[in-house]
Amino acid sequence: MTGARPSAAEERRAGERGGGSPACAAQERRRGGGRGAAAEAAPGQKRRPELAAAAAGSMSGAAGAGWALAALLLAASVLSAALLAPGESPERGAESAPPQDLDQKKHVELKMDQALLLIHNELVGTSLTVYWNSESCYHCLYQVLVNVSRSGKPGTPSIAAVAVNTQHGSFLRLNNTSEEREVCRLEYKFGESGNYSLLVKHPNNGSNEISCDLVVNKDPVDSNLPVSIAFLIGLALIIAISFLRFLLSLQDFNNWISKAINSRETDRLINSELGSPSRADPLGGDIQLEAWRPSAPPSRLRCVDTFRGLALIIMVFVNYGGGKYWYFKHASWNGLTVADLVFPWFVFIMGSSIFLSMTSILQRGCSKVKLLGKIAWRSFLLICIGVVIVNPNYCLGPLSWDKVRIPGVLQRLGVTYFVVAVLELLFAKPVPENCASERSCFSLRDLTASWPQWLFILTLESIWLTLTFFLPVPGCPTGYLGPGGIGDWGKYPNCTGGAAGYVDRVLLGDEHLYQHPSSAVLYHTEMAYDPEGILGTINSIVMAFLGVQAGKILLYYKDQTKDIVIRFTAWCCILGLTSAALTKVSENEGFIPVNKNLWSISYVTTLSSFAFFILLVLYPIVDVKGLWTGTPFFYPGMNSILVYVGHEVFKNYFPFQWKLEDNQSHKEHLTQNIVATALWVLIAYILYKKKVFFKI
Repeated sequence: MTGARPSAAEERRAGERGGGSPACAAQERRRGGGRGAAAEAAPGQKRRPELAAAAAGSMSGAAGAGWALAALLLAASVLSAALLAPGESPERGAESAPPQDLDQKKHVELKMDQALLLIHNELVGTSLTVYWNSESCYHCLYQVLVNVSRSGKPGTPSIAAVAVNTQHGSFLRLNNTSEEREVCRLEYKFGESGNYSLLVKHPNNGSNEISCDLVVNKDPVDSNLPVSIAFLIGLALIIAISFLRFLLSLQDFNNWISKAINSRETDRLINSELGSPSRADPLGGDIQLEAWRPSAPPSRLRCVDTFRGLALIIMVFVNYGGGKYWYFKHASWNGLTVADLVFPWFVFIMGSSIFLSMTSILQRGCSKVKLLGKIAWRSFLLICIGVVIVNPNYCLGPLSWDKVRIPGVLQRLGVTYFVVAVLELLFAKPVPENCASERSCFSLRDLTASWPQWLFILTLESIWLTLTFFLPVPGCPTGYLGPGGIGDWGKYPNCTGGAAGYVDRVLLGDEHLYQHPSSAVLYHTEMAYDPEGILGTINSIVMAFLGVQAGKILLYYKDQTKDIVIRFTAWCCILGLTSAALTKVSENEGFIPVNKNLWSISYVTTLSSFAFFILLVLYPIVDVKGLWTGTPFFYPGMNSILVYVGHEVFKNYFPFQWKLEDNQSHKEHLTQNIVATALWVLIAYILYKKKVFFKI
């Protein structure tokens, strides 16, 4: 959930201020936007030491699977490194080599997601200006790419070399420099590390027409191949774990393992009895073998923790760089990428957890006043931790209060948690023991019992709609939802975010907002804009309340799988159809486009629809049928605050980051990010086994 990566010039300036350290440069960027059980078994009976030791083999079905998970995670990391990390990048270095007829002074060193374009101007006496635009930049002004001097004589072209972006399709427009007249225009999707020539000339038929032909000098590389390899490794890991669990579920296999372990333990005990001291309990009693006890209570829904862990692990991977692939970064403005999915899902599942945990606490007899104090304290801690995380200062020296960023991921979580938790606390009602026995419950009890909360949420959304579409913003059209900059043909360069950006700048001030919004990459915006701003928090509350609704369905219709599945399906369809109506099934042409920067209502309904669908899949598989335990996502989901804060704090420390041989290689970045993410999964697993949970 980080903001967009700043330009190379900004990174160099940050590095210079921090003593030239890449880690300091990264911390400077992060200051602007750090982002987004089974039931207990019965205790074993007391046994003699030798029997206790031998019986330990029977625990292999649970503990053995856990250690196998740890081993497989490490093996996956090592295998990823072996398959993905290159010692030399053969395509790098050859990729930017110009043809022999190009002067060495025009040599262009390519970076990641770039290709080399050679423009051959064979038009005698005509200089060319080449303009460029990305297909993902909506209604954007063309930007000057390069100027090509005129050809001196026929058959001797003037050649200009330039690097072009390969992340999205490109629009090229060639103009006669002196007359500002368009010569030709073309659209093309360049491939990474490819070498291309654009031949601009008159046809051989003697006409005055001008042709622009694109020729591929060297084929591009498949930059997505490392992602495919990583996916296959992950699939193999899942299959291996599933096969291991299947073997452990077979009685004959378990009996064979137990006999083998018992035989070895018996031989060892016989040998130890001949000359070793007694292994009895030093306090004088026999050793008691206890069955494995999960720390979570029997009623805990594993699908909720699994979903939370899934969102968290994707968040960690994305925040660590996601291999520097564009689809693992936030969208420049409208639209969705993988990075745009995780924060809303985390908010959604937080809403579900609020209702489930609050109901459990109130049923245990906790007073509402005491619970309100806990809610307020937890929200305060989340906000404080968030302010510290997004404002690192050890690279830049003491940080001025005038430049402290106020909004952030944890800050938004803290505010959202407080509002939704207090709302549910004020109108909390006892959950019926058996919902199916009540006629009203069978239909819409989960909705009708929450009408005061829904009234409050609808009022909040009305406030968002009113401010967004009717608040006058100086110098901007009312209801503007665009990025500003060169977007919308450059008419509103200082209107980034419309009312959302204006409210933040007025109430918080420019210096306290995120300075490198994702819109700056393609739209060249210069205004500070914070994607975790004030107006967006309103829709974050709406998202969390939809999560509360999912929690109510799980609790009100407990053990009624069909009713739960029907309601999850209904919510998924209703929210999906709402999104389709708001967006007109279009990225940019809808009434309210899907936009993570604005946290538009269509963004909330779309991601909530996805969230209900994921729960629709997870609940029957994980909690009803037990076909999957949620491994490995369940473990980070049980320690979400620790994993999130830890991955942000230790982001630039070994072994989560190391010096790469080729900093412009997707393969090396992807390897590093996969290993770092796998390490946090392993840390979460170890903490779970040690029963260490960080909560606030």
